[in-house]
Amino acid sequence: MTREITGRARLGRRTKDLVKRLGPEDVAIVDHADLDRVSAEELAESGVRAVVNVSRSSTGRFPNPGPLELVRAGVRLVDAPGAPLFDELADGELVRLEGGGIWCNGTLVAEGTVLDAVSLEKALLEQQGRVSDALETFAENTLRHLQEEAGSLAAGIELPALRTRFRDRHVLVVARGPGYKSDLRMVRPYVRDFRPVLVAVDGGADALRDAGLAADVIVGDFDSVSDAALRAGAELVVHAYPAGGAPGAERLRHLGLAHHVVSAPGISEDLALQLAYEKGAALIVAVGTHFNLVEFLERDREGMASTFVTRLKVGESLVDAKGVSRLVSGRVGVWPLAVFAATGVTAIVGAVLASPALRNVIQSTTRAIANGLGL
Repeated sequence: MTREITGRARLGRRTKDLVKRLGPEDVAIVDHADLDRVSAEELAESGVRAVVNVSRSSTGRFPNPGPLELVRAGVRLVDAPGAPLFDELADGELVRLEGGGIWCNGTLVAEGTVLDAVSLEKALLEQQGRVSDALETFAENTLRHLQEEAGSLAAGIELPALRTRFRDRHVLVVARGPGYKSDLRMVRPYVRDFRPVLVAVDGGADALRDAGLAADVIVGDFDSVSDAALRAGAELVVHAYPAGGAPGAERLRHLGLAHHVVSAPGISEDLALQLAYEKGAALIVAVGTHFNLVEFLERDREGMASTFVTRLKVGESLVDAKGVSRLVSGRVGVWPLAVFAATGVTAIVGAVLASPALRNVIQSTTRAIANGLGL
């Protein structure tokens, strides 16, 4: 029998914003079709016990592991497509979940379906079998946009002069994509040893702050980065779209922060990679960027032509963080050696203290050496 869950309703149509104010006593109410892996990870890490989605957590459009990861983390996931929860509930209102039923003040406000790991695993296998259809649609869409954007993509983008030096340096580009937290943990030895330029894509600046690091440059439309990260002293590059819109510029003007505006097709992480490449980076290491088919499909963008072209353009300089962590993990630093030596000394001292015979041998040897030196 499914246990009853009671908590405060926290409503948010933008999951990446909602997770910032979730706690263990809350029930998250989201509107997120095809709940992606990053959102699933962040929802689970918030400690929330239940998530109610008024959209379908997995539409079947592509193999989407996000819902399964959330359920495996012990979070109850209820799909209630079309339920009027954003109209019926107020943020902070006490709600009760009985199976897939959502109750408030003794009234059943919506009835949904509890998604379990077994059914999600089966659906994921079926979706993987249909991936060729999704890929065909994706490729057609991308090719169409590639034709439309071919001129601007081939000509490159006009970049501003920055005070941060990129020439012949390593650059770490951090986006809040799938697995970014574990990637950041893995590359800490690399950051320590090589001291790369740190370029954050929007919320990647907060990811760096959480890891005890500070971005040198932040690139994006600034819809998912905190004011604190923006005010930390990084150079700010607003991603403007070819049609002329630059939504992040208004926010920075309101905050009184100096910034540059760069018009470029595609997504902000493409601009960050091109910025590092055009400024002469010797190596670009990517954290949380989009490298595989499912991650591309999760974005549900109107074509990802610029992303493909960007990868082709910077390919010789670009590596994934996971690969770098494997390269530098074999390097032995001073601290591991010091810890090993200290452990050995401790073991020897412990053995001496525990053995009267060893103490007698050491004392005899010490006296013999002292007598020989005339001490």
